[in-house]
Amino acid sequence: MGFRYRSENENLKAHIATLRGLSGALLLIILALWHGWEEAKKDVRLHLPPDLRSGAVLKTETPEPQNVYAFARYIFQQINYWPDSGDKDYGVAIYRMAAYLTPRFIDELKADLEQRAKRGELSDRIRAVQDVPGHGYEESLVTIHGNGAWTIMLDLHIDEHVRGMSVKSVSVRYPLRVIRYDVNPETNPWGLALDGYDPPGPQRLEPEKPGQPAQEQRG
Repeated sequence: MGFRYRSENENLKAHIATLRGLSGALLLIILALWHGWEEAKKDVRLHLPPDLRSGAVLKTETPEPQNVYAFARYIFQQINYWPDSGDKDYGVAIYRMAAYLTPRFIDELKADLEQRAKRGELSDRIRAVQDVPGHGYEESLVTIHGNGAWTIMLDLHIDEHVRGMSVKSVSVRYPLRVIRYDVNPETNPWGLALDGYDPPGPQRLEPEKPGQPAQEQRG
């Protein structure tokens, strides 16, 4: 009898040891899952097309052409908004939008700023750009190069004033290069950046004649 009880006790101890081992393993798994949950990306970037009436298949981190166009238009418009005086506002705009510009394009803009300043073009100059009427987004204005690169054709009208006098009112087509630029999501939630102008560079748009499309002229 005593031998049988001793055998049962040994079996119970072994079973308890097994349960303790399983409990420890489950605890480790739970801790690992909790750590993974805490480290998981909390914000997922989704680029929504503007028209969802027909539905859409969405992939994370995949910008639609409309989104890339909207990004390029917004950032470029901000760079070219000088509400008080270009000699101060232009540099401030470049600095403020730096997270959305590649280092190469920042250098190009700074060089343009310096050249304009030397020619005395910026003092008291107010500048704003807006869409050319009838030249909004079209699929043909976005060229997809693959590997996270696009060319966006922006048709914008530039208005400039100096001391209340209009000094420029012209429409220009800007071929802007946009690339993936997921360097710092905290400062650039788009994950995109302007990378400069594609050839042939900005071109002046001639005024449209009735029944004829706008013609391009080197600006």
